[in-house]
Amino acid sequence: MEHTWVRIVGAVLVILSSSGLGFFMAAQWQEHLKTVERLRKMIFLLKGEILYAQSSLAEAFERTGNKTGGELGTLFIEVSKRLFAQMGESFYSIWQEEIETLPKEICLSREDKQNLKDLGEHLGYLDLDMQERNILLYLEQLDLTIGYLRKHKQEKSRLYTSLGIMGGLFLTLIMY
Repeated sequence: MEHTWVRIVGAVLVILSSSGLGFFMAAQWQEHLKTVERLRKMIFLLKGEILYAQSSLAEAFERTGNKTGGELGTLFIEVSKRLFAQMGESFYSIWQEEIETLPKEICLSREDKQNLKDLGEHLGYLDLDMQERNILLYLEQLDLTIGYLRKHKQEKSRLYTSLGIMGGLFLTLIMY
């Protein structure tokens, strides 16, 4: 009798944990979308600071980081601090190092991080027109990513939750 209860509790726990994993994966997809949308907003603000306010890179990153806050805002503020310190490093090396130190909690894919690194390659040393073009190219990439994430959000959410629940049921059936 006691053995049966242990098996039932075990089966329920397997189903719940695999379902939870499915819901977690669906939430990650949504968080990735929100993060990329936040990043897009920040890049628009950065563009305004560089082109219209004619701010230096350090000032533009500081203002953008302070306006937006969060983990990505912290990235911009840290880049700004290092630029103000003038330790002889190039902007691109500072940018790359700071992106590498982003916490794993920030839902950016490897491709997103690489595209973000590539943005910094041409900022700071080109004329304003070329910097604007570089930023606009990056914004187009972000728009494509956002479009893809939005288009597949509902489909992926259903897939992850269904696979989580069905996987738990399947594992439970195999165990018995």
